[in-house]
Amino acid sequence: MFSFSTPSTCQNTASHDCNTKGMFVFGSSLVDNGNNNFLTNSLAKADFSPYGVDFPLGPSGRFTNGENVIDILGKKLQLSDYIPSFTDPSTKCGKIVNGVNFASGGSGILDDTGALAVSLPLNLSYGNVTSLNLQISNFEKVTLPELEQQFGNNNSKEILSDFLFVVGSGGNDYSLNYFLGLANTNISLEAFTDSVTAILSAQLKRLHDLGARKFVLMAINPNGCSPMALARVPTQEGCVENLNRASAMFNANLKSLVDEIRPQMPGSNLVFVNAYKILSDIIGSPRSQGFRDASNSCCEVRQVSEGGTGILCKRGGSICSNRSEYVFFDGLHPTQAVNEVIATKAFSSLIRDEVYPFNVDKLSQL
Repeated sequence: MFSFSTPSTCQNTASHDCNTKGMFVFGSSLVDNGNNNFLTNSLAKADFSPYGVDFPLGPSGRFTNGENVIDILGKKLQLSDYIPSFTDPSTKCGKIVNGVNFASGGSGILDDTGALAVSLPLNLSYGNVTSLNLQISNFEKVTLPELEQQFGNNNSKEILSDFLFVVGSGGNDYSLNYFLGLANTNISLEAFTDSVTAILSAQLKRLHDLGARKFVLMAINPNGCSPMALARVPTQEGCVENLNRASAMFNANLKSLVDEIRPQMPGSNLVFVNAYKILSDIIGSPRSQGFRDASNSCCEVRQVSEGGTGILCKRGGSICSNRSEYVFFDGLHPTQAVNEVIATKAFSSLIRDEVYPFNVDKLSQL
């Protein structure tokens, strides 16, 4: 696990009067932009080819061929550069004034998700990852004091009112925990989901206590429709419903949380981005949205039978040439083309089934 105890020392480079907008990002691989690159003994890395084949900086640790949802949202918010990853040693001083990304591929809301013994079945442990709790601790103990120094203001609530806090976590708590039988074997899916939601609620309140006011909560994707899931149940027709049922159950709780938690967090506004619906609509009718393949991975994936996870691309493996027509880049993660759709709808959709109660653009202007 990657954490620091003290902030670095650097000069103030942010203006006192600057109404900076930016993002602090927490979660797992769908929003990770390279934090695991700097973790020792982490197997959840995407810092090698063919990842990043369409990204300006090449393989960067993003689990896709190009930009992820956070990158695209940042552009729509007119941020000057990509949000830097927390674990990168160069992420300090003036580089943090538009936010920091703390997300860690393979991690979850639960502390033990992803970071379990490598001898687990299906090779689905990722070793060293940074849990959501530790991501928040890194923000509190390292980045926040440094941010106060940059802005010359010790009132974090004033500073953070101009930032969005994006949280995209939860999927791994099912795929790398519950469905591996690591949770209490007597607990029902409903009870497990309620427990995970309650823990996430406490984590959001913790961020609020630190000064966060604008939250973007990302739904879990329909992971039962991913190439990884389909490959594990080859006789299955259509998506693997037990996986999608878990995602849908969590997402329903997450959407309800938007209304339930707001009165407990004075001055806060929360947006639920229903990536599950957005991606399901693409998978259900890919050609209508410009896609041709919604069930296969674009890159060559190292399957479980080959000692892989069925998720990550083979290092230096082959890839499809028409990447913009594929829904999935690897066994689980969407292509940049899909990330464009999700980010665009998150930012500007007026459909409440896609964004609730309003979109990220409106949230950024509050």
